[in-house]
Amino acid sequence: MCEIVNHNAKPSEPSKELDELAHAVIGAALEVHRIVGPGLLESAYQCALAIELSARGILFAQQLPVTISYRDIAIGEARLDFLVADGIVVEVKACAALLPIHYAQVISYLKASNRRLGLLINFNVPLLRQGIKRVIRSR
Repeated sequence: MCEIVNHNAKPSEPSKELDELAHAVIGAALEVHRIVGPGLLESAYQCALAIELSARGILFAQQLPVTISYRDIAIGEARLDFLVADGIVVEVKACAALLPIHYAQVISYLKASNRRLGLLINFNVPLLRQGIKRVIRSR
């Protein structure tokens, strides 16, 4: 029996609670960008975002190690910039432009951590709204 896969189908949306949490994280990132602006190192934005998430009472883990597996055999480890409320992978960037490899990195992190929703946030833009990308992993 063959399985038919529609590669053009959009992945299903995450839960309403997860989506609301993503909006809260975006609000925190907007505040960081409003205060410090673009042009800093990625590590500065990671520190500032951690402070802002804490101030807003948003639970998170920072630099969380996740195992990378191939055929169910561990082959390495990656570190998530943030895992928010055990549900959202947040990848922080400070680059001239987001590239396809950045999206691929988030998808890989979502797979490795068995999560569905990721936020890719590039702080090196004049308006942060231009640097925020929502990434959903299909099941």
